[in-house]
Amino acid sequence: MTDVPTDEFAPRPKLLTPPVLQQLCTRSNLQGALRTLSHYGAIIGVGALIGAIASTHGVLWALPLLPVQGVLIAFLFMAVHETAHKTAFDSRRLNLAVGYLSGFLIGLPYEYYCLFHWEHHRHTQDPLRDPELIVGPKPRSETQLAIAYSGLVQMAGRLRLLLQHAITGEVTVPWVPAGRRATIVREARAYAAGYALLLLGSLALHSALLLWVWVLPLLLGQLVLRPYLYAEHTGCDHTRSAFQNTRTTFTTRAVHWLAWNMPYHVEHHAYPAVPFHALPKLHAIVDGEIKYRGEGYIAVTRQTWAWFRAQWKERKAETS
Repeated sequence: MTDVPTDEFAPRPKLLTPPVLQQLCTRSNLQGALRTLSHYGAIIGVGALIGAIASTHGVLWALPLLPVQGVLIAFLFMAVHETAHKTAFDSRRLNLAVGYLSGFLIGLPYEYYCLFHWEHHRHTQDPLRDPELIVGPKPRSETQLAIAYSGLVQMAGRLRLLLQHAITGEVTVPWVPAGRRATIVREARAYAAGYALLLLGSLALHSALLLWVWVLPLLLGQLVLRPYLYAEHTGCDHTRSAFQNTRTTFTTRAVHWLAWNMPYHVEHHAYPAVPFHALPKLHAIVDGEIKYRGEGYIAVTRQTWAWFRAQWKERKAETS
């Protein structure tokens, strides 16, 4: 199934009443714990297997597991995202704890991301105000496009900004208000100190374990995470309506588990207070209002890649 225009949808009865929405917005410590423990349990399990194989048979035998571990770790981004909305758990403390830990593991300061992400929700697809469009790479060739889809540019930019905040003590990005800048600096310094301690500990122990079970897998995981993230809005309309500026992608249960149900991304943007575990129910109600619907991430990645190529060809034609 490819993206289809809105005017092909038949009228539907209004099923999302205030009482139904209120019920959908109910947060659950149990659901959050189950998803968090299963996600972290998979990471710990695969990481332990990598360590055991590497120590017994050598690192080369463990290499096939690195991409698996990488996808699991990189998609902790979804835990950061859900806890940024404070919808992963009913408990605020649990949201913060999982958010801080997950953010540390993927090199994304949690407090900073909360501000960045809410600005994205307020100005989705606005080229001048949506942070995702402002800081994202602007590929102008096939090579630049391939690098953008690798996610390495984004990782490098994220870590560069973290170090900039930690070293200079200055925060200049417009989505961080003056009253929160000191918090962002303290957070960046805490993250940088944590990474430095882990590096020093690894050197002192003459151990490369963290390199094989965390750092390299995280970089490899960007190769899957970045195309997934591009599917959320690329090629959608520049409008205020979440039903037109965002894409929902139909995919497997495994991907829904890994991505905390965020393939239902139109639903999330339209009703961001609805927690991840209620998005399938929300989808069943609002499905007919969705303009951009992708059938699987391979197909949608082809669409988004083609959209980027069309954009730079259009710009080239305008300047020639």
